Amino acid sequence: MSELLQNLLYGLRLLVDWRGLVEFLIITIVIYVGLSFIQGTTAMPILRGIAIAYVVGAVLANMFAFSVIGSLLRGALNGLLIALVVIFAPELRRAGEQLGRPGQLLRRPVTMTAAGRTIEVVAASARRLSELGWGALIVLERNTGLGEYAETGTRLDAVLSEPMLLNIFFPHAPLHDGAVIVQGERIIAAGCLLPLTENTHLGAHLGTRHRAAIGITERTDALCVVVSEETGQISIANNGRMVRNLDEEKLRKVLQVIYQPAHHRGRLQLVRAVTTWLHDLGTWIRGGEAQRHA
Repeated sequence: MSELLQNLLYGLRLLVDWRGLVEFLIITIVIYVGLSFIQGTTAMPILRGIAIAYVVGAVLANMFAFSVIGSLLRGALNGLLIALVVIFAPELRRAGEQLGRPGQLLRRPVTMTAAGRTIEVVAASARRLSELGWGALIVLERNTGLGEYAETGTRLDAVLSEPMLLNIFFPHAPLHDGAVIVQGERIIAAGCLLPLTENTHLGAHLGTRHRAAIGITERTDALCVVVSEETGQISIANNGRMVRNLDEEKLRKVLQVIYQPAHHRGRLQLVRAVTTWLHDLGTWIRGGEAQRHA
């Protein structure tokens, strides 16, 4: 850490136009804050897809001198900006609401300890539900937001716990037939409707819960834990695939490998990126200084 700070201070002393660096940092912060508002929503993959398509088109137009494609990209830019405002209207509204409540911007991020607690609750609850022969569908949100699916059920915003899950999936409870959506350590909604998979090659032995679990993981990066009401069998779906016949320990191990909340992973990647940038900056500055003295 001290070496990184030394690199940064050394670079700042050598930079003639320090205003450029300040502007760069301000723009970086604005972009990061803007992306943080749409991180974890279905808008993020849309933005990523638009950016990739535009960059690929621009690169091809420049490399092969495709004048028509270049003209279309330049002409579409203004219309694209208007389209983005329409597409991201819910996220812009949410950003305005959060800016009006500054305390919301200082929420503590989900930690790995929190992820571990979520895994323990889900694994223990799945075992108990299996023993009782109660069907269950538990969706764990990751990067892609599940707000549109949560709206199909009943909003709860309840603390994730084994008693809460058992109460929800009690066979005579009003919300037991739908899915529970978990965000971090909270149950944000229950009784939710999920899209069924359109895969026609699945066996007829898979019921509606299993098809819904596969369907939601085909459309998002969520994980879905299923407990069969007929057999008590525990399964987990990820990326449109399902692993069946799990017990509590196997489910716990699988979740420990593939489950990581989005907010923690995003901040970890940001720290790594900033660290790498500072190191490269110091190396570049020292190299330039050595050439001038040579």
